[in-house]
Amino acid sequence: MTTQTPIRPSSVFLVSGGAKGITAECTIELAKKQPCKFILLGRSELLETEPEYAKNCFEEPALKKRIMENLLAQGEKPTPMSVQKIYNKIHSSREIKKTLAAIQQTGATAEYLSVDVTDTQALKANLAAVVNRMGPITGIIHGAGNLADKLIEKKTEQDFEKVYTAKVHGLENLLDCVSAEQLQHLVLFSSVTGFYGNIGQSDYAIANEILNKSAHLMKQYYPNCHVVAINWGGWDSGMVTPELKKAFAERGIDIIPVEVGTKMLVKELNPKHGDTTQLVIGSPLVPPPAPLDSELKTHFIRRRITVAANPFLMDHVIAGYPVVPATCAMSWMINGCEEAYPGYRYFSCKDFKVLKGITFNDSVASEHILQLKEIAKSDGEFIEFQTTIFSKTPAGKTHYHFTSTIKLVRELPDAPIYDAVNLTEDGIITARGKDLYQNGPSTLFHGPCFQQIQRVLNISPEKITTECYWAQITPQQQGQFPIHWHNPYATDLSTQPLWVWLSHYHNEVCLPGQLTTSEQYRAIPVDEIFYVSCDIKEKKATGLTADFILHDRAGKLYSRILGAKAVVAPMSLLQAK
Repeated sequence: MTTQTPIRPSSVFLVSGGAKGITAECTIELAKKQPCKFILLGRSELLETEPEYAKNCFEEPALKKRIMENLLAQGEKPTPMSVQKIYNKIHSSREIKKTLAAIQQTGATAEYLSVDVTDTQALKANLAAVVNRMGPITGIIHGAGNLADKLIEKKTEQDFEKVYTAKVHGLENLLDCVSAEQLQHLVLFSSVTGFYGNIGQSDYAIANEILNKSAHLMKQYYPNCHVVAINWGGWDSGMVTPELKKAFAERGIDIIPVEVGTKMLVKELNPKHGDTTQLVIGSPLVPPPAPLDSELKTHFIRRRITVAANPFLMDHVIAGYPVVPATCAMSWMINGCEEAYPGYRYFSCKDFKVLKGITFNDSVASEHILQLKEIAKSDGEFIEFQTTIFSKTPAGKTHYHFTSTIKLVRELPDAPIYDAVNLTEDGIITARGKDLYQNGPSTLFHGPCFQQIQRVLNISPEKITTECYWAQITPQQQGQFPIHWHNPYATDLSTQPLWVWLSHYHNEVCLPGQLTTSEQYRAIPVDEIFYVSCDIKEKKATGLTADFILHDRAGKLYSRILGAKAVVAPMSLLQAK
């Protein structure tokens, strides 16, 4: 069992990049929570006194005008570059002083060292005197970093070095100056770029991913040190302009409010909060879609599907054998299409057919193949695929398992309203929650990963309405069928009301066969109530047709499955489960 030391008034933090920007805001918030001691590192020079002409002048245009006047008075010719350089020097010094004052107002102690974190000798020399005054360093917050965003073919060696050294060599130098055995806290400011990747930031992604791995190694070697690499997304700061905010919004990327992000850092430094070594705070950096060419391509994805790799399959067992749910097969098709064209999102699936499901018995194939054949596309609008999942026997025979037509769109249409919403309770079926799955009247066979219908609100020969709640399952349980925009587990749950209806009126069960159209407008809620209205369109001895409408309390759609055709089977189908 490891023991972590809380932050105390005697704690001494060495903070790289901590005098300006987001790292400074985080340091100030930490000082408010627990006033202690901070050594701030930065490359900018701290001016003891400002030039006379700059005093009491804070507006950028006015200050630049005074700088030009001063250069002219000295007989120098001002240029935009020379004026900007002097302005940056004065402005940076003011920012540093503002940060120091804000920290000291909390009752904490702060000193600033003007030193490049990548300069090992200068860093050691400058730190020695400060450590003598403040005491041994007990924590490091490594927030220093540089950017040089370019496509990889345009990056220079100097670009790479600029980005890489600040993050990686900077961390090495900090750890070279502070004995790891004495560290109680190590916080590395990484980025979602290192976790998800981002266009134009290959060097930044590499550097940040090295920080992530370094955090795991440090935690392994020094378990009593509180180590965390925080993979930050974009912050709502001066670097994020209104134009950039708009671009992020169009790509579905959330930005982190400063007051929220700084409090999250403080929370992560609380030993009682937990001990997560790597934390991702922010949305995936989805790149804008590349222009579509006119060529219609065919893609193949091969997958060895096993029960061991997909624990959820043990919650979907029919007649004694785990079976891949049709919704998971559809999800594989959808995810494959979306991965082929980032920036386009799944909207509809048509003519989905179950030809020969994937059952994990003695004859299950060792490999399954997903074919994505483009059949139509329009740049900036949509791509349409004919998708097929098949396998081959050792003798070379092909078995076709599932087919469908998947459509991705650049912009989703507005979610329609289901006008026939009826949430009135009629009290006909009183079983609730897990009782519907444990010897209940519906004989639902699904395990926890696919539960649960909370209750049946009403049922009639034409319709059943249910209140549903899908609880999140872990990535490990999801295995090879992860949840992205489409949620195969909640979608499977949404088809279960038909089982309840069929059991109640006919003492029968059913298996999926085909669906005419499925459309998704919004993500199905996770850990929240939603509703499923199942309209029975036709019932015959061997099959039935129904529509499934997934909606909120007001009737606004999440998704809908229209013209779903199921094969009717006797209850004895499940006796061997």
